[in-house]
Amino acid sequence: MTHPKEEKTFVLIKPDGVARGLMGEIISRFERRGLKVVAMKMVWVDRKHVSGHYPSHHEWFHSIGIRTAAFFTEKQLRVEDHFGTNDPVAIGRQIKSWLEDYIAHGPVVAMVISGMHAVTAVRKLVGHTYPVEALPGTIRGDFSVDTPAAANTENRVVKNIIHASGNAEEAAHEIIHWFAPEEMHSYKRSDEDIMF
Repeated sequence: MTHPKEEKTFVLIKPDGVARGLMGEIISRFERRGLKVVAMKMVWVDRKHVSGHYPSHHEWFHSIGIRTAAFFTEKQLRVEDHFGTNDPVAIGRQIKSWLEDYIAHGPVVAMVISGMHAVTAVRKLVGHTYPVEALPGTIRGDFSVDTPAAANTENRVVKNIIHASGNAEEAAHEIIHWFAPEEMHSYKRSDEDIMF
């Protein structure tokens, strides 16, 4: 039986998190928070699978491009110097290509996390997308210091250890993209009666 406020979200420990031996530390942070891992697997996916994980519509490319350009402006850098354009959609497409390279270059750990307000709780534990902006105590704040400026000069994405769904709709898409229904499990934590 699912608690009325309980929800599911998707988490991916990226190849750098796996290679650095951070899987156990990351999983334990979710469990200590009172969240449950209800599906998990280690896989080495190809670019086609990764491409299906990320959206491919104009609005998403535009949004990624705008955020990237804003970061560059804030740091008094010219986005055109790194991307050869200031078109947000073109920048977004380039970043998606880099994301595909990044996720497909090594094994990843895909998980479905369940619990009260799981999407928000997981996002708080994970920290800011850019590790240099993430607070100490978050996963990214404790284990990475990469920045968009450094990444873009090397024609790659920011290595930020982990992905977590940004909202319930994104979580729903990502969960069915990575897991079949029979790979999901339901169980009760020993402390759930106290929590709820």
